[in-house]
Amino acid sequence: MAKTTDISLRNQVMYSIYVRNHTVEGTFEAIIPDLPRIKALGVDIIWLMPIHPIGEEKRKGQAGSPYAIRDYRAINPEYGDEASFKKLVDAIHQTGMKCIIDVVYNHTSPDSVLVKEHPEWFYRRPDGQMGNKVGDWYDIVDLDYQHQDLWDYQIETLKMWAKIVDGFRCDVASLLPIDFWLRARQEVAEVNPDTLWLAESVHPHFLREHRDNKNIGLSDNEVFEAFDITYDYDVEDFYSAYLNDEISLKAYLGILMFQDGIYATNYVKLRFLENHDHPRFRSRVSDPQAVRNWVGFLYFQKGTTLLYGGQEKGIAHLPDLFNVDPINWEETDMDLAPLMKKLYDIKGDLAFRQGAYHLYAHEGQDVVIGSYKEDGKTIHGIFNLDGRHHNVEVTIPDGRYQNQLDQEFYVIEHGHLQTRGEPIIFS
Repeated sequence: MAKTTDISLRNQVMYSIYVRNHTVEGTFEAIIPDLPRIKALGVDIIWLMPIHPIGEEKRKGQAGSPYAIRDYRAINPEYGDEASFKKLVDAIHQTGMKCIIDVVYNHTSPDSVLVKEHPEWFYRRPDGQMGNKVGDWYDIVDLDYQHQDLWDYQIETLKMWAKIVDGFRCDVASLLPIDFWLRARQEVAEVNPDTLWLAESVHPHFLREHRDNKNIGLSDNEVFEAFDITYDYDVEDFYSAYLNDEISLKAYLGILMFQDGIYATNYVKLRFLENHDHPRFRSRVSDPQAVRNWVGFLYFQKGTTLLYGGQEKGIAHLPDLFNVDPINWEETDMDLAPLMKKLYDIKGDLAFRQGAYHLYAHEGQDVVIGSYKEDGKTIHGIFNLDGRHHNVEVTIPDGRYQNQLDQEFYVIEHGHLQTRGEPIIFS
């Protein structure tokens, strides 16, 4: 972990906004009226997906991927201009939230400013053509970080934006040299010492694919040297395997506990059920009660909670990354906002920041039994991930306990608790 990482990030919630599709207008200014609602969910940090102009050459879809960037130092005119961007950031700050922006430094669009001005800064295939090293990303070309003047340019760009925003979410950060990120963190701190650094670290199979091809592929432990938060893609395959009935909940939670033991004590993971690259959770789990329990478990896990815009309504449709596809905020039979607000208030407890963390499940039961122990107090969490009622054996003293989420009382008798399908948190 970066030595200056603040573990209070484990108490915080981040909300991801895809500007193009968050509103019908698809602009910076159209987001501003929605900020009070977002803040009321219990949100500390707004993450804006890439705000820069999008390339036109080899564009995917009609509108193009926001991750095929033409100019790192400019604003996408479809979203607004610099003044309207600053207006949005100011409005975010006025609500008490922070704002971070996407940094996509592994690659640019094939018609980017840097391709035109510095073609020598780009990776070349054996035939001498620009391209990408691994994956079906035909709409981008990879940068080559063997060039120190590229480092200078990229860091100066970060310092420019750090005067406006509070931090960066760095796309596929694992594919760049760690020394670049360490230097970037150090120099950006001269502009804003409180800059937040979130890394999209990568799945182990993608990491190995790069290493097998003699490319840079940083492990999460390496990435943590420069970043405050990393994705939990290191365990995401197990999450999907559990959802697909390929492994038991007990096995999945065992992996989460393994993860908790392999990083430094101040590690912070980004916990999510969905994001712009993965299906909406509601498209994978349709039962409302199961969804509520999964959301409870999401907030209970050690780390920063991520919400992707629309998740709070249980929306099943994932906005198209490459086309104009605004969220249909009416396409819902759920409102998770009241639950999320209660979970946010509970997540602020000191125990979630520094308490002893434990998760387990009995074989054959889809019930998470979790706890945080801190300063003589224990916070318990019990989540029925199938949304059903269960008789659960627990190692909690017999007694009558009040669920902090709905104020209902539960009785533990002879080491057993009868659940009612709702997420439960009590101390």
